[in-house]
Amino acid sequence: MRHKRTTALTAAVVLMGLGAEASAQDYQSYSCLQLWKARNSIYKAAGYCFSTERARRYFGNQGCSSHDANDLPLSGADRAAVAGIVRRERDLGCGF
Repeated sequence: MRHKRTTALTAAVVLMGLGAEASAQDYQSYSCLQLWKARNSIYKAAGYCFSTERARRYFGNQGCSSHDANDLPLSGADRAAVAGIVRRERDLGCGF
């Protein structure tokens, strides 16, 4: 099955409406909700099957192929972006 691939920056810009000046590593100004959307948009693009009702409602599970985020075919840039987002979520105490 072919998955639509996007970079972390593209996913963040598309889903959150950020301007082109936003950097994939510039998560300092993101809210918890923006971080959640950015992280999960990367997972969605890679074929993740969401388990929470909230994520299924927002992203859907159409075309998903994996229930394990560790098994997703993420690029190095996507993995780095997810790691940066998770660090920022932890720093902010986001409870998603």
